[in-house]
Amino acid sequence: MRTTVLILVALFGLTAQAQSQDQRPQVPQISVTGEGKVKITPDQAVVTVGFQNSGKDAKEVKTINDEVVDRVIKFLKKSGIPASDFKTNNVSLYKNYDYEKKKYNFQASQTLSITLKDLTKYDEIMMGLNDAGVNSINGVEFKSSKIDDYEREARKKAILDAKQKAQDYVSVLGQKIGKALLITDNSQSYIPQPMFKGMVAMAADEGAQRETLAVGELEINTNVSVTFALE
Repeated sequence: MRTTVLILVALFGLTAQAQSQDQRPQVPQISVTGEGKVKITPDQAVVTVGFQNSGKDAKEVKTINDEVVDRVIKFLKKSGIPASDFKTNNVSLYKNYDYEKKKYNFQASQTLSITLKDLTKYDEIMMGLNDAGVNSINGVEFKSSKIDDYEREARKKAILDAKQKAQDYVSVLGQKIGKALLITDNSQSYIPQPMFKGMVAMAADEGAQRETLAVGELEINTNVSVTFALE
């Protein structure tokens, strides 16, 4: 009997507490979204290049590819590109059947990515890679060395944009916004990248001044949701 009484008292206490919490006045609030955009001019590029060779003998084809790799690495080092700024992405060697000639051959391919921190060297590096045996450009991705600073700037702009929106909404009601109650980052990590694919082309006049790289602009976009208390 005593146990039953204690349980009833405990349940009554919990019910009273819940009712007390439900009766608390809700804090007036407003939820808005804010957007921050920062446009930047890239100062770096990651160039992905490749080369492939084919032949009747697997060892012979691999040897040819290895010679190309050796020339490429030596050229990059001679051009002042540190070893940390280039790497092999993919290596393949496989047997392929030629249905027209009705015989097998072997094909070897390899791709490398090279980070160019000085875009003025783009033409020089591309021509040198062509001479070393590279026969394709698989892509060019533009980047910024100050991307972290620009992302912070975009985030601040997004918060300011959200605050301004909230102020615009409540000003006609004769109210003011208070402290932020909740901030949610809805940003996507993806940054649009201009891409280029194609073969490396030799210039008709190698001594002529050329502008062969259009870096354009990158846009960093940050989106946040903010809930403000109303005063």
